[in-house]
Amino acid sequence: MRKILSMLLMLQPAALFAHGYGFGDLVVAHPIVFETPQTAQTGAGYLTIFNNGATDDVLIAVKADFPRVTLHQTIMQGDIASMADIDGIPVPALKVTTLEPGGAHVMFMGLAGDPFEVGEEIKATLVFAEAGEIDVVFRVEARSDDKPVDHSNH
Repeated sequence: MRKILSMLLMLQPAALFAHGYGFGDLVVAHPIVFETPQTAQTGAGYLTIFNNGATDDVLIAVKADFPRVTLHQTIMQGDIASMADIDGIPVPALKVTTLEPGGAHVMFMGLAGDPFEVGEEIKATLVFAEAGEIDVVFRVEARSDDKPVDHSNH
């Protein structure tokens, strides 16, 4: 299985590696947030974590220069989406964990009139139960019609 994950990593587009971070057996790829409107108070962050190790881990927190940064899970009740704080996001051994719109994500709170703008970079530290801390940079990207809505303005 480890060989399969290594091969998958090699097959990923070059842009993924241009925006990836690693520490030990964990590789964090393409941390992004989408641009937000001027009035947004929150913005959601997304990324992919490759765990090439034999040990399960958990993303337990994200630190960044905002009044509050939490891990969230989108919950669907019928046609209504809501979000809830969660204590952690499992990162199983020899698996890929994706934080994406409509699922688990990082919520940056307290934008206070300073929206995320395309090209901006947000420095953050991912905190894992086993691996410890990994510094990353979330890049702000434009939202396109083919990207799912992220509900970050709740």
